[in-house]
Amino acid sequence: MKSVALHNLGCKVNGYELDVMGQMLQEKGFKIVPFDEDADIYIINTCTVTNIADRKSRQMLHKAKKKNPDAVVVAVGCYVQTGREAVEKDPCIDLAVGNNRKKDLISILEEFLASKEECRGEETGEKTLHGTTVIDINHTDEYEEMTLEHTADHTRAYIKIQDGCNQFCSYCIIPYARGRIRSRRPEDVLAEVKGLAANGYREIVFTGIHISSYGIDFEQKQTGDYRSAKEEALRKNHFLNLIKAVHEVDGIERIRLGSLEPRIMTEEFVRELAGLSRLCPHFHLSLQSGSDTVLQRMNRHYSSGEYYEKVLLLRKYFSNPAITTDVITGFPQETEEEFEETKAFLEKVHFYEMHIFKYSKRQGTVAASMPGQMTEREKAKRSAVLLEMEKRHSKEYREQFVGRECEVLFEETMEIQDESYMVGHSKRYLKVAVKAGEELSNEIRTCRISGFLTEDILLAETIR
Repeated sequence: MKSVALHNLGCKVNGYELDVMGQMLQEKGFKIVPFDEDADIYIINTCTVTNIADRKSRQMLHKAKKKNPDAVVVAVGCYVQTGREAVEKDPCIDLAVGNNRKKDLISILEEFLASKEECRGEETGEKTLHGTTVIDINHTDEYEEMTLEHTADHTRAYIKIQDGCNQFCSYCIIPYARGRIRSRRPEDVLAEVKGLAANGYREIVFTGIHISSYGIDFEQKQTGDYRSAKEEALRKNHFLNLIKAVHEVDGIERIRLGSLEPRIMTEEFVRELAGLSRLCPHFHLSLQSGSDTVLQRMNRHYSSGEYYEKVLLLRKYFSNPAITTDVITGFPQETEEEFEETKAFLEKVHFYEMHIFKYSKRQGTVAASMPGQMTEREKAKRSAVLLEMEKRHSKEYREQFVGRECEVLFEETMEIQDESYMVGHSKRYLKVAVKAGEELSNEIRTCRISGFLTEDILLAETIR
């Protein structure tokens, strides 16, 4: 039995795919061990979203080889897709597998191991494997089916429904790393959800590279034109119909949506969502900037005014929804006036949470070659301002729930301030803790919020 250590870098999609790869390895008899232990094989699911992500991917690959020089080190994923030349020359990488072949990892690995044993068995000892073996990194037009049965988290499961992106934001390399949009067949999504429900999972989170584009490729195969396919996919409600179908699966108590584009939030779409009792009123609407001129340079396909209209729609149909977002500060040429526009817009929307990122140059993107690149000091200064705002807004949102009741899906026991608590999340993704007593893992209970336990955890008591 060969031992395998797994490590993930990057997004929830990467996490889902690594969970499936780990599951496949176990089914074939491999022994999964922690990454900091000696292993026969190290598999690193890489990320390439920024230059820093590339560097972290290389560092983990090199760390694995240093840990056990005789181990087979496998690089999979986005860094392999965009950095083939560097991957081929890296002496620490034995095997590299592109995004579209993750589903075939077992057969690829077994074939590689067999080749390695054959080389060792040569009587002359002269036949060896030199360099990195790179397995097909060409993109495909079809969704690469992978099915998850269980995860390390025993309450919530991420479901990948889509891959690829056609947006080509000026700062983003992901369309080159993941290819064009490819949607998963609804029947395959439903089969996976039913399997997870049967295994006790209560909450499903839809994830993908650009889930708002779900179903566009179904239509594009008919029309051949992306723009008309996009309109037709929205008209036929492919994404909404998938959500509704999952909503009917017995055992699933909650559905949470991953990152969404503002333009998908039509009145019909939001109104239909509001009629689904199991849908969590928690929406991550990607923003990036509150300045229209910055949004144009980013090649985002909406204005701040359009974005705000979508926020108002959500607040019209949902009671105090949790709206979260991403913001990039220090984008090339961002003036003080543009930064002030973003600040004013963020104050106006008043998000529950904001993920604040300093712009990080990614070679190979349009933004990387733009004039007016800002210094790290300037970016850090602006980031600090927005992080302080985020902290204040998040506290103010949580404060609204003190004294109120909410349903909490409990997930784990945590030691906080020398006491033991059961901790979980509400539908609005508020983190809630009750003093440990009865075992509540994977249970949904109605709780009354009494105050703050920590800055980001609310204290409560169970009512029923």
